[in-house]
Amino acid sequence: MNKLFKKVVLIITIMVFAACGKKEAKVETIKIGHKNYTEARVLGQLFAVMIENHTDYKVDVKELGGTKIAFEALKSGDIDLYPEYSGTAYSALLNESGLKDPEQVHKLVKDRLKAENNLDYLGPLGYNNTYTLAVTSETAKKYNLKTFSDIAKVSNKLVIGATMEFLEREDGMLGLKKLYPGMSFKEEKGLDGGLRYTAIKDGKIDVTDAFSTDGKLITHKLVILEDDKNFFPPYYIAPLLNGEFAKVHPDIIEVLGKLSGQINEAEMQNMNYRAAEEGIPTKIIAEEFLKEKGLL
Repeated sequence: MNKLFKKVVLIITIMVFAACGKKEAKVETIKIGHKNYTEARVLGQLFAVMIENHTDYKVDVKELGGTKIAFEALKSGDIDLYPEYSGTAYSALLNESGLKDPEQVHKLVKDRLKAENNLDYLGPLGYNNTYTLAVTSETAKKYNLKTFSDIAKVSNKLVIGATMEFLEREDGMLGLKKLYPGMSFKEEKGLDGGLRYTAIKDGKIDVTDAFSTDGKLITHKLVILEDDKNFFPPYYIAPLLNGEFAKVHPDIIEVLGKLSGQINEAEMQNMNYRAAEEGIPTKIIAEEFLKEKGLL
């Protein structure tokens, strides 16, 4: 018994030392960035949940500032990827203008970012979060409004409230007036972005600028008008990856590719509404959406 006991102790000792000598395999952490507003937070979690559930990697989701901050962080390798809009990359990062076709804009952005910055722009997720004009359902019904051309015909009877930036920019109200003949509102009120929806709800304005996937459009039951002459550039969201990271992570490209074409405007708007208006954590929103899509 004594010999047997010694053998058992010896075996256990050897196993303990062997375990201590073996280094635990290090699990890589994927650094996901996003900008500092509701939709970006939801998108960051959509990417994170997909990677967590389809790979063995860990994820670290970082909230950054605006476009330029996220872009520089990606180029330097501080983050590995972040969601970016085609129109934002086209105009703000590449200083381009003129193109309106979504596929042409995406191709130019993809090619230029790869050639100039070694960044990989993947396929769009499906929805277009572009600028739009919005009115109450009552105003839409009264004037039979469906498009920008429709509102241009009666704009002299209506008051628009929008951010000063929108009212003063060539790619905002100034350009709209040139493309849509007759678009001249009775009054233009420059408002803080957060006050526009309160103002239209209270009847102080008739029309406001908005983003097509804004959750507050649901809250206030506003009608989105169609930009029937395609004044605004397309803003289709897609993952943007650091090129060196993408080269050694084809598995991440494959996983994120599963999101291509999976989200429409109404679905994104609803996720934004649940996050901003109902206070549901963005990770829960992402998980529930991906399960509904059969992606988890």
